[in-house]
Amino acid sequence: MDIVSRFLKYVSFDTQSAEDAETVPSTAKQLDFARYLRDELEDIGLKEIYLDDMGYLYATLPANTQRECPVVGFISHMDTSPDCSGANIKPRIVEKYDGGDIILNDEGMKTGPDKFPELKAHIGEDIIVTDGHTLLGADDKAGIAAIVQAMVYLKEHPEIEHGRIRVAFNPDEEIGMGAHHFDVERFGCDWAYTMDGGDVGELEYENFNAASGKVEITGVSVHPGYAKGKMVNAIRVAADFVEALPKDEVPEKTEGYEGFFHSTGIEGNVERATVSYIIRDHDRDRFEQRKRLFLKTADELNAVYGEGTVKATVKDQYYNMREQIDPLPHVIDVAVKAMADAGVSPRIQAIRGGTDGAQLSFKGLPCPNIFAGGLNFHGPHEFLPIPNMEKAMQVVVNICKIVGEFNS
Repeated sequence: MDIVSRFLKYVSFDTQSAEDAETVPSTAKQLDFARYLRDELEDIGLKEIYLDDMGYLYATLPANTQRECPVVGFISHMDTSPDCSGANIKPRIVEKYDGGDIILNDEGMKTGPDKFPELKAHIGEDIIVTDGHTLLGADDKAGIAAIVQAMVYLKEHPEIEHGRIRVAFNPDEEIGMGAHHFDVERFGCDWAYTMDGGDVGELEYENFNAASGKVEITGVSVHPGYAKGKMVNAIRVAADFVEALPKDEVPEKTEGYEGFFHSTGIEGNVERATVSYIIRDHDRDRFEQRKRLFLKTADELNAVYGEGTVKATVKDQYYNMREQIDPLPHVIDVAVKAMADAGVSPRIQAIRGGTDGAQLSFKGLPCPNIFAGGLNFHGPHEFLPIPNMEKAMQVVVNICKIVGEFNS
């Protein structure tokens, strides 16, 4: 089976995760895909295959060299985003893309370079698109396909010497839970790479420091005809809180290394209101300043409306993996060389978000992120240039080869 056939088989599985679930994995259908992958890895000839009850799958490609070299791993997630349906995906290959609009379905839905200029970089390439009713699932089944195909390639080319290689596929990355139950000790790697990036060449080892924030407001409800000096409208207090934070430090006005406060939800009435936030910054000191400002804003509003009116809480989610990667420059050097050997120009950039690798790095497994090839994730305009996925596979092979030449 070639890498394209493998990918098309993978996206036939609906593995959408669910944010409001209390189970692990969040959806049982992820286990169906995990079992398929387990059987596939057995057929390929991988060893030490283990699938736990939560849907975490681990396997080993044994070393074929006597050299004592580090153990390197590769990780991708099995779930697709809750933002768009992943059921009954109908992918289509557009051969030698001509640079124009692509009609996705009979209803006339189209995708094209006017709205998605990144398509222009893939003129002349074969690309995989959706039918406009679902996402594609390249995030992250392109990563899984690249890893599995690389293991097949290494099995078929024993002349490429390599050390012990570990692979792992996990559920629930899209809801921020992918690394929570990942067994780093069982995985047993010196370092690893998540194959979960976008366009060809992406290499990421910086991400946001992240926290969630919650504002709970207790108002005083009084008949509006007799409310003067008595009513405290929780909705208006909520609006005051939102307005009090820096107006230009929001996602729609920031880029690059600029952090933000992002209000993700608001609900309530006169008596009670709740505002949900995420707080992000690449710099750890500025991140701490943002959290302090968030809490201080609640104190300032309590001084206006009365003590106990506003309760703000902050909960850290994950941190910038660069803190863990910087002391280990060889982890990045290996990836850079592997890309160069595959004819890929590395594009090192900061993630305006987070990955499983960030959490894994702080659990003791240094884990930068490498491209898997897809673009426009989480919606019906998602597409996958086939050469991107093939390059991702080559990078995995090259990493294994380079690490196999190490002397520990």
